[in-house]
Amino acid sequence: MQDLALDAQTSPLDFLDLHTTGKIHYNLPPAELVEHALARNEGSLTSTGALMADTGKFTGRSPKDRYIVKDAKTADSVWWGDINIPFEEEKFDQLLEKMKQFLADKDLFVRDAYAGADPEYRLNIRVVNTWAWHNLFCNNMFLRPSAEELENFENDFTIICAPGFQADPEVDGTKSSNFAILNLSKRMILIGGTGYAGEMKKGIFSVLNYLLPHEHQTLSMHCSANVGKDDDTAIFFGLSGTGKTTLSADPNRSLIGDDEHGWTENGVFNFEGGCYAKVIDLTREKEPEIWDAIKFGSIVENTRFKAGSREVDFTNKSVTENTRTAYPINFIPNAKEPSIAPVPKNIFFLTADAFGVIPPISRLNKSQAMYHFISGYTAKVAGTEMGITEPKLTFSACFGAAFLPLHPTAYATLFGEKMEKYQTNVWLINTGWTGGPYGVGSRMKLSYTRAMITAALEGKLDSVEFKSHRYFGFDVPQTCPEVPSEVLNPRKTWKNPEDYDLQASKLAKSFIENFKQFEDYASEDILKGAPNF
Repeated sequence: MQDLALDAQTSPLDFLDLHTTGKIHYNLPPAELVEHALARNEGSLTSTGALMADTGKFTGRSPKDRYIVKDAKTADSVWWGDINIPFEEEKFDQLLEKMKQFLADKDLFVRDAYAGADPEYRLNIRVVNTWAWHNLFCNNMFLRPSAEELENFENDFTIICAPGFQADPEVDGTKSSNFAILNLSKRMILIGGTGYAGEMKKGIFSVLNYLLPHEHQTLSMHCSANVGKDDDTAIFFGLSGTGKTTLSADPNRSLIGDDEHGWTENGVFNFEGGCYAKVIDLTREKEPEIWDAIKFGSIVENTRFKAGSREVDFTNKSVTENTRTAYPINFIPNAKEPSIAPVPKNIFFLTADAFGVIPPISRLNKSQAMYHFISGYTAKVAGTEMGITEPKLTFSACFGAAFLPLHPTAYATLFGEKMEKYQTNVWLINTGWTGGPYGVGSRMKLSYTRAMITAALEGKLDSVEFKSHRYFGFDVPQTCPEVPSEVLNPRKTWKNPEDYDLQASKLAKSFIENFKQFEDYASEDILKGAPNF
């Protein structure tokens, strides 16, 4: 939109007392940011027009180097520990000054954007980048103000991201030279030493995970969401490998968003203006919407070209398996804009249970929903990560523990209250194994999973018979359209039912063992949702 010289009368960085002898590129449109990125050798154009860029040494988030400033505002409200590592106020101020000195001779890319499609809960953001492609990432991932909105833009939160700035751990109070530090009082995020763009996106998500529940009684959620023609909103929670992206992408329903949402008294809204999707082994057949969205204006991270061409080789894992694309949500044909919909009628917890215990679909009561929300269970199988040779239990509180500044029970309690108030159905869906554990049984057919979700959405399970699961207590439907009845009861799919009982008892005990870390904060209502074997 405009380049500002140093002596401009109104610099967008005056509020920081940040002055640079370089140029300030302010709110540039995507085409200009791509031009700058190419001129600065930050990336290359692919055959589809997307910009390919590398994130450098870090190809993912660095959770052990992410901090929250501990001060009067946060001391008694943040859930301190391995996830939320405290950082001293004085060290933050010192690091900010050092970063400003580092930026004093740099060309800077500054962008105004916002998070939160619902204007009542919107967070205005000003981002300061040293890389042009990072600024394009922010254009794609955050919501884009109109020209009229930019005229009266007032900044609520600031991100300063300088991958070239290295902290001195002995002096600056960090563990490493890289860092991401949230200051909720000064309303700033400092990121240095890492080029992984997702740190900016997840930094703002963490901020909203603090502000919305703590100050506005609005539930923040790490989930995807879509809505049908009858305004029937559905939410999908699930860790990596559970099918969250695939199952929420429905040609008969509009996509609200693929990752971050809030639940207010009025409905559900997307925090973001774009999608940040994994692209390892991407094909048009598997994910046509994502494939077609990778065009001019989009970014692909840490990918490589096929030999002698500008065509992306999505099978190439030479840099990382965490290859990604970032694009505006309107690059998806069935995306809903603005990304707001009514309160959800159905919520799906997705798990890929590699032990073959969890039924393919179960209905949870309020206590069970809160308990399983906090548990955030799935199981990784051999081949998904280095060193995994047999199924491995994975629990991530609220399906996003890494981004929760508050204790998980705070989110779960709010979840339960909203579920009860709006009479929302909560379903546990197992997209994992049936007929035995991984290596013995087989993966649940996608067609069956889709049929079960469709039946739940259309109310076709409301009047069928349910039976209580012996070990977990949730209600299991005995019939479902287009799904064989024996599939619905996992014990019947095992060759030896006694083996199922042993495995189910073992898994239930694992849930209880994992939940011990939350018991001191959990209400009786939540604890009632535990397995009852």
